Amino acid sequence: MDQELDRPPLVQSVPAPLQPAPLAYENPAFLNSPDGRLIRVMAEYLEPLARFRRENIQDTVVFFGSARFRGRAEADHELELLDNTGSSQPAPSHEQPASVPEIVEGTATDLQRKRAVAAVEMARYYEDARRLAGLLTNWAKKIPSKRHRFVVTSGGGPGIMEAANRGAYEAGGKTIGLNIRLPFEQAPNPFITPSLNFEFHYFFMRKLWFAYLSKALVVFPGGFGTLDEMFEILTLAQTEKLAKKITVVIYGSEYWKKVFNLDMLVDKGTISPKDIELFQFADTPEQAFEMLKQGLTENHLLAEAAARKPVEGAETPHGEELMAGWTVDDFLGPEMAKVSK
Repeated sequence: MDQELDRPPLVQSVPAPLQPAPLAYENPAFLNSPDGRLIRVMAEYLEPLARFRRENIQDTVVFFGSARFRGRAEADHELELLDNTGSSQPAPSHEQPASVPEIVEGTATDLQRKRAVAAVEMARYYEDARRLAGLLTNWAKKIPSKRHRFVVTSGGGPGIMEAANRGAYEAGGKTIGLNIRLPFEQAPNPFITPSLNFEFHYFFMRKLWFAYLSKALVVFPGGFGTLDEMFEILTLAQTEKLAKKITVVIYGSEYWKKVFNLDMLVDKGTISPKDIELFQFADTPEQAFEMLKQGLTENHLLAEAAARKPVEGAETPHGEELMAGWTVDDFLGPEMAKVSK
């Protein structure tokens, strides 16, 4: 016992100093884990919301359409099919539209010949979307408002999406791109306003932002993604889940009436006859623009002006002037002013 008391105490090793633990919201291992999913989802709501507020975006007009065909923007630009929706890589050569020499020489396959016809058609739709977006943006810029109205919005990729952003950009307006991160190479088109260039991980959050601010929807020819997005909005309108009236223009009646037969759905009783009134067909940019202008004016601009009309003897809300110096003709245009009287 005495020998044990005489032994020197054991020297215990001292742990190395600890570094501060990362803050939870700066911990990538947590944020990118399944446990951090809710935070990621909320970020895809709150971060776009903050940017839309900072950029003074009040509402949007959404353009849907194929992302697989490049536009024939220049005369010497060869028509090309992309590999997948949103991809920046071209499709394999055997899937590409046939060139004129290949057709003349007889080396093109049936698929390539069909794709050549389709590519010319889709290039026309590209130019139509570009012109329509320009017409809409020029009109919206003249609406007296402290915030940006009816901003052209697309999925941010190539094809019809690029055409819509391009038309708005060329008209000198802001334009939004809601891109989606995909497993293959893709990139936002260059015509999106940089501060309004978004990229989402979750499809459902991207869809929320398509619907949340939109007052109108234009659907150009497209594939699975376009069909999905179009019917999502139509279903929300049909079931009255949208707290607003939305104008839906389906562009290219010849294409779309071959894709689906809505009259048969009415005949079979799977949709109501009044559901056909949820949208209109258009075949020229000018026709589509008049539909959009009328729907946006009747459903929103007139209603807003009536709601904000000052009562005699009452102060203007928040001390703001309402359309000071503007006549009804200036605000609506002479055609719509006549309708409103």
